[in-house]
Amino acid sequence: MSRLGYGRVLLTGSTGFLGQAVLERLLADHPETEIVLLVRGRPGVSAAERLRRLLAKPVFGRWRNRVGEQRAEQVARDRISVIEADISRTVPELPAGLTSVIHCASVVSFDPPVDEAFRTNLAGTVNLYEGIRRSVAGDGGDGGDGGAGGAGGAGGAGSGHNAGPHLVHVSTAYVAGSRGGIVPEEPLDHTADWRTELDWALAARETVERDSRRPEVLDRARREALADHRKAGPQAVAAATEGRRRDMVTERLVEYGRARARSLGWPDVYTLTKALGERAAEEIADASPLSVVRPAIVESALRRPYPGWIDGFKMADPVILAYGRGMLRYLAAVPDGAIDIVPVDLVVSALLAVATAPPEPGRPAYYHVGSGARNPLTVQRLYELVRGYFEEHPLPDADGRGVIRVPDLDFLSGHRADRGLRTAERAMGVAERVLLSLPANDRTQDWQRGLHRQRTQLDVLRRYSDLYGAYVQAEVVYSDDNTLGLHRSLTKRERERSGFDTAVIDWPHYLQQVHCPGITASLRRIAGPRPAGGRPGAPALPERRDVAAVFDLEGTVVASNVVEGYLWLRLLDASPQEWPRALASLARSLPRYLLAERRDRGEFLRAFLDRYEGANEAELRALARERLAGTVLRRAWPQAVRRIRQHRAAGHRTVLLTGAIDLFVEPLHALFDEVVASQLRVVDGCCTGQLERPPLVGEARAAWLREWSRAESLDLAGSWAYGDHYSDRPVLEMVGHPVAVNPDGLLFRHAKQRRWSIERWEGDVLGLAATLAEAQAAEARP
Repeated sequence: MSRLGYGRVLLTGSTGFLGQAVLERLLADHPETEIVLLVRGRPGVSAAERLRRLLAKPVFGRWRNRVGEQRAEQVARDRISVIEADISRTVPELPAGLTSVIHCASVVSFDPPVDEAFRTNLAGTVNLYEGIRRSVAGDGGDGGDGGAGGAGGAGGAGSGHNAGPHLVHVSTAYVAGSRGGIVPEEPLDHTADWRTELDWALAARETVERDSRRPEVLDRARREALADHRKAGPQAVAAATEGRRRDMVTERLVEYGRARARSLGWPDVYTLTKALGERAAEEIADASPLSVVRPAIVESALRRPYPGWIDGFKMADPVILAYGRGMLRYLAAVPDGAIDIVPVDLVVSALLAVATAPPEPGRPAYYHVGSGARNPLTVQRLYELVRGYFEEHPLPDADGRGVIRVPDLDFLSGHRADRGLRTAERAMGVAERVLLSLPANDRTQDWQRGLHRQRTQLDVLRRYSDLYGAYVQAEVVYSDDNTLGLHRSLTKRERERSGFDTAVIDWPHYLQQVHCPGITASLRRIAGPRPAGGRPGAPALPERRDVAAVFDLEGTVVASNVVEGYLWLRLLDASPQEWPRALASLARSLPRYLLAERRDRGEFLRAFLDRYEGANEAELRALARERLAGTVLRRAWPQAVRRIRQHRAAGHRTVLLTGAIDLFVEPLHALFDEVVASQLRVVDGCCTGQLERPPLVGEARAAWLREWSRAESLDLAGSWAYGDHYSDRPVLEMVGHPVAVNPDGLLFRHAKQRRWSIERWEGDVLGLAATLAEAQAAEARP
């Protein structure tokens, strides 16, 4: 392996899971190797900065300890050259003297939009290898679109002719497509033309974008947005309409890729583009040695850089975690079929061994790196080992006080699973529509929580069925004769240190002591037990004077609404004998008010406040001061009052933002630094039934908060907002700490989707009848 150790290696995909592992091995075990990285920059983050952050990750700890933490940055500068490039778009000038190119860059999602998959997995491959070919030919390219002349002339395998660097092309075992039996290590047998498919895929977005802007499509999207978001305001409806259009574009492009892949015999667009990438590499790399390495399902490290290392969740992990969280009870899979898992460090060892064994130019070599041929793991055995792990080491539940008991897992055929999912999805849709039409209370919110859990489980089942069905239902074995032969060609010391024979994997040890602990560690850290004795929903608030806590009034601070407020005034000012007439008058108008409230919160307020027409303002305010103040305070949620005081104690600016008229909120002024409410228009001392200015509801509240916070130099990202109604959504979305309090159905669903805090405030507040009775009794006392 000395040739690799003293060469210059170009690596793509170094920020990905496999690429990180390759880079770590090159740094730690091949100190004489020069490394060239092609790294894509991100907005505001250069490629060099991405590398600096990358090398600080735990995966590079072994290397940092070896060279010393103080010297690591200097050693990296001496050994690594970073070229900022997006090879899916263009190829930069490449350095001279490359001996090997390890191409790991790839979109690894199974179902990305078709143009994204083709651009990265195929166009990126084509651009990279064409740039190398031009360099080898001494063409020199045309500036930024190709490699520099002479880059390949000084490299290669030392063969004495103008061969380019050894191209180690990382593919996947699943390029074999949807088939059964034994798959040999050889070129793929298909007739798909990669150039035609690439042109079609890159043009697909323009077609779908154009179709998404047709009037009938936009009208349908807007009707759906109005049904869900009308109460949040016109801009929320517009944003939701555009969001639906973009989602339709993405979904359609995903469908394009899935349908085209399956029509050609591949399970998804990922495997299709990887297969076409192989064919493109074979055609383009005519002057360079080419080795195609096809790993199976790459998972956490067996030993290096340390047992259990993994970056993110890979193919099998979401399924394992969903099961451990009690969310997976069914799986469309063949129990006795093999699931071909291989630890990432064995793949890296195979890749670097392949890099030292270049084939003759024009005669590519192929290697499968997996466990199915040498050490098969069945789906049934995987389930048994994973179940055993979670039974011994269960995950904590949502409260952090109990644990989750894993269920029995039933294996279903693909057809049976799909039929059951379609039935469940239809039933779920009906249940959601019914629940959203019901008033918010403890019972309906409990139903919604249960429905949300079931919806999450159903979505998990659907996603895993669509994405992974072809992989866990396949009855295929990827032969690894070439890979095993290469492993056996190593010296005994090399095999002990960097071998890649998957027969060494002890599945119970790997899954129960290495892999599952590795992928569940982050969940266990996050789900620590909540402090005992603390009130639910009473968090410790940081002391800051540059943030605000914004509260809605009705349903959030007080257990009332505009209608109830009117009744307080009307009935408190009347004798009990007059109450039936007042209540009947209100009841006759309720259908009109409810219809207005469904359409627009502001329209409802204007319609209802018309009832104050002709009222004497002075008498109204006197009545509010003398008899309504105590009623309002008695109807305030104790949790609300405590939370407001906690915010004020922490130095936060407390704001009451409501569409209710100001005379109702006067008793609460002492709790807040800022009170913004509606004002009745008064002419000659009498209320007109109209407002002085439009009420602050929905988006108008958000606009006011934006301007006010700017004028007061407050940080909204560090601020809090509390609301109970879907019309409060625009304000809740403006702050860093939104809290849905006793939310209605739409807000509850939205808060769940956005993972906002949801709190149930209740306590010793008097109902309307009790409030009136108490007021009358107080009036009768001498």
